[in-house]
Amino acid sequence: MGSFLGRDMAVDLGTANTLVYVRGRGVLLNEPSVVALDSTTREILAVGTEAKRMLGRTPGGITAIRPLKDGVIADFESTEQMLRLFIQRVHRRRYFAKPRLVICVPSGITAVEQRAVKEAGYQAGARRVYIIEEPMAAAIGAGLPVHEATGNMVVDIGGGTTEVAVISLGGVVTSLSIRTAGDDLDAAIVSWMKKEYSLMLGEHTAEEVKIALGSAFPLANEPEADIRGRDLVSGLPRSVPVSTAEVRQALEEPLQDIVDAVRSTLDKTPPELAGDIMDRGLVLTGGGALLRGLDERLRHETGMPVHVAEDPLHSVATGAGRCVEEFDALQQVLVSESRR
Repeated sequence: MGSFLGRDMAVDLGTANTLVYVRGRGVLLNEPSVVALDSTTREILAVGTEAKRMLGRTPGGITAIRPLKDGVIADFESTEQMLRLFIQRVHRRRYFAKPRLVICVPSGITAVEQRAVKEAGYQAGARRVYIIEEPMAAAIGAGLPVHEATGNMVVDIGGGTTEVAVISLGGVVTSLSIRTAGDDLDAAIVSWMKKEYSLMLGEHTAEEVKIALGSAFPLANEPEADIRGRDLVSGLPRSVPVSTAEVRQALEEPLQDIVDAVRSTLDKTPPELAGDIMDRGLVLTGGGALLRGLDERLRHETGMPVHVAEDPLHSVATGAGRCVEEFDALQQVLVSESRR
């Protein structure tokens, strides 16, 4: 088994960020899932952080796109090239044999979408591609005892999907994947600013507002900030002061969707496991877990203990990485079938 060291990888192919975990070395790459292309030749000019800086700022000849939408591949070619470039960044030694890849996918993904993810992995140079469901990877990464006969509930809020799952005995007992997540929170801020202040914000600004002012539950001290955008009436740049309470109001609808998803998953959970969850509570992972007051809000709405994972942004990648490290022990959680 020693010969595999350092070359098996796990990839958390996310709508917002892609993380690559290399066996024996941990998470070596964490970059935005953005690709900048030459509009005419479709040649890749930049990927990751460099390409993200170009979003909403490109001249005619360049397009910056996010090849994954709602957790699934929207643009196959660019996803595959992005994956290949990311793998090359961490996999310096060319002459090495091809790596085994574990790729995370949302739990509500169709067989066709799953096939596309595997295909992208093979095209990017993998020898074998294994698939693991995101909530399972998140639960392993958050350190939950997924193999025991107790109910573990994980709520993974990513960029494109929110995955809610109850896991017991190394399998997903009941799960729900909704396409309301971080991106929708950004979009809600954009449309709210448009409606209330006739101010047009870019994606990037909306995300910054969410991080700086966003909250899901009233806080002790509520900051406010000036937000810059383009005035829809005059067409000129303008900045307006916005408070945390207003941003919370803007985020209300997508947040309610997430709360409802948690509730309806609990509703479908077998009573024995529901009792376990009542004791142990649910764990929040993913970038969305960083939204202030979200744990409070869920605690308030479900009456259950809510914990935020230690490193929510990395839990899916870490969990998938554990599968690569302890391949034989964790093989049962992977969805595998041979390539036709």
